[in-house]
Order: sequence, then C-alpha cells, then structure tokens
Amino acid sequence: LGCGRFELRFGGGAVPREATLDMERGIVSIEVGDSSRRTETLTVHQSMHEETAWIEFADDPPGGFELTIVPAWDFIGEQLSKWGYDAPRIVTGERGGSVCQGTPADGALALVWRLEGRKILFSTFLGSDADGALKGAAKSVEEADPVSLRRKSDSWWKDYRHDIPRVELPDPVLQEAWEYGTYKQAGMSTPGGVAATLQGPWLEEYQLPPWSSDYHFNINIQMIYWPCLGTNRLDHLGPLWDMIVSWMPKLKHNAECFFEAADALMLPHAVDDRCSVQGSFWTGTIDHACTAWMAQLAWMHYRYGMDGQVLREVAWPLLIGAFNGYWAMLEEVDGGRLSLPVSVSPEYGGSGMDAWGRDASFQLAALHFVAATLPEAARLLGERTDPRWEEVRRRVPPYTTVKGNGGRAKDREYERIALWEGQDLEESHRHHSHLGSIYPFQTIDPEDPQHAEIVAGSIYQWIRKGMGAWTGWCIPWASIICSRLGFSDAAVSLLHWWNGVYTNMGRGTLHNAGFDGITLFDTGYFAGAFGGGRRERPEVMQMDAGMGAVTAVIELLVQNRSGTIAVLPSIPARWHDFSFDGIRTEGAFLVGATVRRYELREVRVTSLAGGPLRLSHRGTTVWEMDGERFDRPVLERETRRGEELVIRIIGSAS
Repeated sequence: LGCGRFELRFGGGAVPREATLDMERGIVSIEVGDSSRRTETLTVHQSMHEETAWIEFADDPPGGFELTIVPAWDFIGEQLSKWGYDAPRIVTGERGGSVCQGTPADGALALVWRLEGRKILFSTFLGSDADGALKGAAKSVEEADPVSLRRKSDSWWKDYRHDIPRVELPDPVLQEAWEYGTYKQAGMSTPGGVAATLQGPWLEEYQLPPWSSDYHFNINIQMIYWPCLGTNRLDHLGPLWDMIVSWMPKLKHNAECFFEAADALMLPHAVDDRCSVQGSFWTGTIDHACTAWMAQLAWMHYRYGMDGQVLREVAWPLLIGAFNGYWAMLEEVDGGRLSLPVSVSPEYGGSGMDAWGRDASFQLAALHFVAATLPEAARLLGERTDPRWEEVRRRVPPYTTVKGNGGRAKDREYERIALWEGQDLEESHRHHSHLGSIYPFQTIDPEDPQHAEIVAGSIYQWIRKGMGAWTGWCIPWASIICSRLGFSDAAVSLLHWWNGVYTNMGRGTLHNAGFDGITLFDTGYFAGAFGGGRRERPEVMQMDAGMGAVTAVIELLVQNRSGTIAVLPSIPARWHDFSFDGIRTEGAFLVGATVRRYELREVRVTSLAGGPLRLSHRGTTVWEMDGERFDRPVLERETRRGEELVIRIIGSAS
C-alpha cells in the first residue's frame, strides 16, 4: 500500500522548468523559474541507509512555496474502507506535519516531515500501532543529519558504480536500458532492505498496486534479481534469501500437504511476504518449477560468488526440496520411463480446468536442472550422492514433443517442443516456459544434433504464433532466447520494440502496452470492444521487464554455457565499435572485451576466486596471451585468485 505523496506549489507564478536525474549519485535536481526569469534549483536526496529523504533549496524559492500532503486514501479510500481500513490521521503545521495510515492487521505506516532552514526532511516508519509508527518517524526526522546521510549515500553510490560493469554500446536505446536499469536496481534491491516485489518500492498512491505488489515466482522475481549476478552486486540477493529461508517451515508444510513428502519444499507462484498464497490462480499454486527456479537462482548465486555459505544455507535445501517434490510426483509409464502425471506450463490455459497435462516441458527442464546440479552440490558440501538423481537423468525425457504442420511447412510435419503431452503451442503466449530447456534452465544445447531439429521446429512455431498476446516482461526473455540461439540482431530488435511499446514517458516499465494496436494486452480498447463502450485500463507498472532488459544486454555480451564463458557469441550486425568491462560470470570471473570494426580484438579476465577458466568466442581459434599463441576454439587455463589476463584475438585458424 502506497502511503501518499507530497506536493510542492510555488508562489509568484514560479513553476518547475527542468528536472535532471543524476544516476551516479541518486539525486534529482529541479530548476524552478518565474516570469521574470528568476530561477532557483532544489535537489531531492534519498538516504541509502535510513528511511529518510530531504529536499534542499540552494536559495529561497521565488514567491515561496506551499507543501501539501495527499494521502493514498484520497484516491483509494472507498476500496480500503470496505476491507476494514480507517482514514489516515493527518497533522499539518507551518514547519512540519505527518500522515499515519493504519491497517486492519499489520500495524501502521507513518510519514513525518519537518522544515529546517532551506531543507524539508521526510522519514517513514512501520510500527505495530499508529502511536509507535508516528514516534518512530518523528525520531528519525529529529535525528536526521543530511550532511552525514549525504556523505554516507555518496560513498554507497561510489562503491556501487565501482562494482557494476562499465558498458559502452553503439546503441543508444540499449545503453539507456542498461544505465537506467542498473540505477533502478540500486533502489529496489538494496542490501539490508526489503526483498523486491513486483513494483519494488515504487508504489503508486493513486491506485492499489497490481497483483498486490506481491512475489511472483514463475518468472517475475527471478527476472528482477537476475542482473544482480552479472552486474557484480551479489549482496543485493541477501534480502530475498533471508525472506525465503524464513519461509522454510511453510514450504515444508505445503509439500507435506501436496506431495505427502516430509523432505520436500513447495513454493507457490504468488505469495505475500508471509508466503501466504495470493489470488485463486490454482495452476500457479501447484507450479512446482517455482521451487526449482529459485533453487537455480540460489545455485547461480553460489557459482557467481563461490560463496559456500550461500550453497549450504540456501541453494542446497532448495535443490533437495525441489527434487524430492518432483520425485514424489513421478510415476513409471511406458515400460520404464518416469513421468509427471499432473503438471502445468505457467499461465497457458489460464486457470481453466483443462490447463494442465502430463509431462509439461517446463517442469521436465526444471527437474533435469535440479537432478544435474545436485551431484556437484553434494560433492562440494561433502554430502552423500543419491542414486535417484542419476535415475531421473536417465529415465525422464528432456521435454515433451508434438508433431504437426502449418505455415510454410504445411506440406510436411515437423516435431517441436510441446507445452505438455498432446498440447501444441496453439496461440501466441506470453510465457515462454516450454522453451525453458534453452533458457533459463539450459538443460539442452540447441546446436546438439540430438536436439537441433526439434529446437528449430519449436522456434518456427514460436515465431509463427507471434507476439499478439505478449506482455512487457516476456520481451527481454524472448531476447535472451534469441541470443542463446545466435540471433543477436533479433535480440537487439526485440529490446528496441520493448522500449518503444512497454515503457512510459517516465521510463517506467509496463506490463501492458502503452498504446493500442500492438498487443491484446493494451490500454483498454479490447477491454471494452466486446462488452459495449471503452473501458480504460489502469497503467500497470512493474519492474521485471526493466531488470530483464539489463540481463538481456549482458546475454548479448557474455553467456555462461555449461562451464564455458562465451564472449560475444554473436555480434549484432550494426555494432561496429564498443567495449565493456567487469561483467561477472560463473566461477567468479570479471570479463571485459573490445570490438573494433565489427571484430573482437581483446578479452580481459580477472579471476576473483581462482580456479579453472574455459573461454570461447564463436569463430575464434587463435588467441595470444603473454606472448604465447593458442590454436583452439576454447581457451582453458587454471587461474590464481586476483590474476588478471589480457587475451588478444588473432583470428580464425584458417
């Protein structure tokens, strides 16, 4: 629930003329001017350590100003009152004031402000009751020292900018997606803060947040947190893991009820911060790949940081819990094959009673990832190997297929990955989960002759059904899939399309298109076209797509492929000169590269943890490092902690 907003109104005809966001320091500067061309600049600051912000005037603003509190109740009070909320308590004065919104079951949120010289200070506080919340916020404002807070925040931003990669692209659209996305990452997943929800901290005051600003674990939260890996900010995952570890008793209880398995975990796809199921989307509630997908994210956190504590306390229990849930579901069919008799492919068929089937390809990919990862995790932790893991790898198919014709291939049947047994991709669908074996789970190599023709048929069908029912967050995912297939120009074009269709004027990232005529998830034309009269849809802002775009940029530059770091696996045709440094990869390496005249010239690697390095670049077989030439497609080397390597690309062996 968003608390509300403050409005500053300036006297003497003065109005805001220009605002500038400093993404290096997290400061907004606003120029205010009147008809006499007198101008004044005010800056908006946010502490990165306390729930305190402040507005600072360089001089007295022309004509003075008036500050007004506009609580969320003014917009959504009628809805809230039906749920047992009372109107907020508002106190206003010349030099300060407060607003406090109580809730029926969760205490109260208070916001207190105070005018001090040329500064307006604001603090928020969440308390067990209204009095406690107000006292907490008032104390924060009273003790706030803007000079000290600014110094600490400047230091935080300096460290943040030092850690994240330096990326200079020849594409202004993707450059902006990178810069604004990494800026937003800083605010929504701050270490020591609250685990990021669909909207993060940016809750609108004028409407209830879509989907209650909850936690969606069938793509959205994973997409929000993916960039923390490649941008070298692994500690941003901390609040997420703290929350999920606190849920372990409930995840075990869910599994005992659903699987009748005492050693399993089950994470539903949509929950609140107490892990209580939100909504009535039953197919999401039984989507066990949510557990496996979070296990994968935790494993990736370990692989990127080589942090044994993350492996032991987070990745291992999630991997074991996910596997045991799947194992409890498996049954033997067809003379020895293991099968999931009840499975779903996220959101396909909605919540209809026929929105499920046997051996959903998404679930099979998730299960194969878990079964393939557990032996390595067990080895690292000194745990016993379970023979069931290998049994799953041998007896469970990597995906389910269907055969059919259509489009240009109507004269012959072609095999492709199915949603589940007997269910083809029959329509445009925003959740690319049936392609999960390509990404995110990477359980097959699309170029392996065993899979290549089926992958081609699957992508053919995917493209043929088109993007008519896609939403904002699925575009970066599609871009990543294209990058994984070597379609770098398609990957770039998709991100351009996302930027034009699914962002608003303030660069907010949208679930529905920003205008009509592109997708069925539009601003309202189809909402009213078949029911009489147009019904405007409220704008749905959520952060997954913006963070997904950051990951999609990383995937264009560097990919982790089965223990090999693939640098620029396919260079976009229009990207002639560009460079990057500091992209973090599995094995705790920082990777950079330089491209000149469309050709990769140099690769730079820093080993943060030591260990084996496997490096590849499509088409490159001759490398030079420390005066030594290497004539092979994959460069392999044992590295020392802190070692820095500079590798020149000579060219192809031919």
